[in-house]
Amino acid sequence: MSVSTHVLDAVLGRPAAGIAVQLLDERGVVASGTTDADGRCRLTEEPTATGPHRLVFATGPWSEAQGRETFWPEVVLTFAVREPTEHHHVPLLLSPFSYSTYRGS
Repeated sequence: MSVSTHVLDAVLGRPAAGIAVQLLDERGVVASGTTDADGRCRLTEEPTATGPHRLVFATGPWSEAQGRETFWPEVVLTFAVREPTEHHHVPLLLSPFSYSTYRGS
């Protein structure tokens, strides 16, 4: 199973580069990374266990570096892995007072 994400700054309509991201399962941290200039981060190409996983985005430090306030010092997205051979792409659309997500491809 591979896991990736893509973070978009919904205020500017641009990729959100430089956000630290962690992938966790029930045992702890599986992988970590930082969004690139295109707002993308591929966290793992290795198989992981089935069950709940979390993506933790360090949105507070990123917002502070942008000179902006945010209501979200951290965004945590929990998703279920049922088929470990599938790719799981979980995008985040971020603004100071809201966020949304979906299962991408």
